[in-house]
Amino acid sequence: MPSTGNFNVKHLGYDEIFERPDIFVNPGLLNTLPRSAQIDPDLIALHHAFPESMTTPLIELPELAAELGIGYVFVKDESLRFGLPSFKILGASWGVFKAVCEKTGLPSSVSLGEAGRAAQKAGISLVTCTDGNWGRAVSRTAKYLGINATIFVPKTMDEATRAKLRSEGATVNVVNGSYDDSIAAAINETQGSDATLVMDTSWEGYSQVPKWVVDGYATMHVEVDRQLQEACGKRPSLCIASVGVGSWAQSVVTHYAGDNSATNVVTVESEAAPCLLESLHVGEIVSVETSTTIMDGMNCGTVSTNCWPSLKSGVYASVIVNDIDSHQSVVYLNDHGVNAGPCGAAPLAALRKLHKQGLFPLDSDAVVVLFSTEGHRDYIIPVTEA
Repeated sequence: MPSTGNFNVKHLGYDEIFERPDIFVNPGLLNTLPRSAQIDPDLIALHHAFPESMTTPLIELPELAAELGIGYVFVKDESLRFGLPSFKILGASWGVFKAVCEKTGLPSSVSLGEAGRAAQKAGISLVTCTDGNWGRAVSRTAKYLGINATIFVPKTMDEATRAKLRSEGATVNVVNGSYDDSIAAAINETQGSDATLVMDTSWEGYSQVPKWVVDGYATMHVEVDRQLQEACGKRPSLCIASVGVGSWAQSVVTHYAGDNSATNVVTVESEAAPCLLESLHVGEIVSVETSTTIMDGMNCGTVSTNCWPSLKSGVYASVIVNDIDSHQSVVYLNDHGVNAGPCGAAPLAALRKLHKQGLFPLDSDAVVVLFSTEGHRDYIIPVTEA
């Protein structure tokens, strides 16, 4: 059963510890958000041209739907996207591609090969930081373009993950600190150099590439819309998206929750890094202290400034799950034919928690979409407290 109750959070740089509920219904929710702009056809063309391009499956879980009294529960399985075990390359590829086109003066209608030749001629190299899948996605895109990538990673990243980054041809630099510290290191690396900083989080003075990254995730929404129509002929009643810095969640909010949509978006975070829930609670972006979690890709302490306005106005509720919740959901999904890692399983843990506490009533007509953002990976199985 999912954990329920309260958890503790500490703001970065402060000693006071705050106790918060692990489900926070957002008082700032609006139902008048604008829908995202029309999807760029060049984006779809680029992704269709990528090596190993294919539509990822939308898997129905009828047993879970019956257990919870819901009409339909679907999982979007992103365990194999362009040959990588995560959705991140959708945003990374478009962000890198657009940055290269801007630097070389090319239109975004050019092919990946044309962009690569121009990038090589211009001597373009990439710098980013990562807590896992993002860095691998940037590295793979750099490999396709034939250019170099340098990746800064926090000291908490295990050696197996570092090795996967190196296998893509990237230079990996380990930072003696957290994910937020690795952001600072990546920024410092590009100061006074011609290297291109490619991040999925934003701050004052750095916003364009993260916007392109969010745009890149639209390919998945196009797929889900089509797959839902084929499966049940309905739009989702509820979408649950995981949060790191918030770029992916922003994409879900802007696609599904705008223009008085009947779709609600719930976000899920690790108890080790509840930056969005705490920001929603306070009413502004706050950085939180993070700790170790099996949900590595969600272990971020600060919400992206680009994402905050959409999340503040468009998220129905924020849910916190712990490592045991996530692991139990990994086991359930794998037993039911879904290849999911801890971040990918977190939305299921959030759905169970919502159902147990009865804070989001769903009936036999409801359609729930859980976005499983990563496939299986090795991790230390958490131990249930006696």
